[in-house]
Amino acid sequence: MEPKPLDTLLPGQRLARGVCRHLLSHDFVSIEEFTPERGKRVDVMALGPKGEIWVIECKSGLADFRADAKWQGYLEWCDRYFWAVDEGFPLEYLPEGTGLILADAYDAEILRMGPESKLPAARRSALTRRFARHAALRLHGVVNPKL
Repeated sequence: MEPKPLDTLLPGQRLARGVCRHLLSHDFVSIEEFTPERGKRVDVMALGPKGEIWVIECKSGLADFRADAKWQGYLEWCDRYFWAVDEGFPLEYLPEGTGLILADAYDAEILRMGPESKLPAARRSALTRRFARHAALRLHGVVNPKL
């Protein structure tokens, strides 16, 4: 499976790409469009070198942000929560008490660190296993696309 050309990615996917590239420079590995539980799908979930878990929601514009009524349900699935937006996004609409990442398809910059709210140990353990299995299954799909 070849990576999609940049010109075929939707705006939110372009932001997610830049976010994932940037997080790797902080030694965080990430998965796009990850489902921590049925009915929830986060744009990016990242796993840090000390086991920390971050969720990043990528918003391509104000309409996309306003349509997201379920973001607060993601807070219980991470140690830190961030919004990722491009340079044209009106930042005053983003809620206080959340992290902020400015991104494009190539890179990103953390402008505001999301406040830390440590996950309970049992949830962290289960979520880390789910993350690992999901990553392995995606790799399987690349290496053995016909399985």
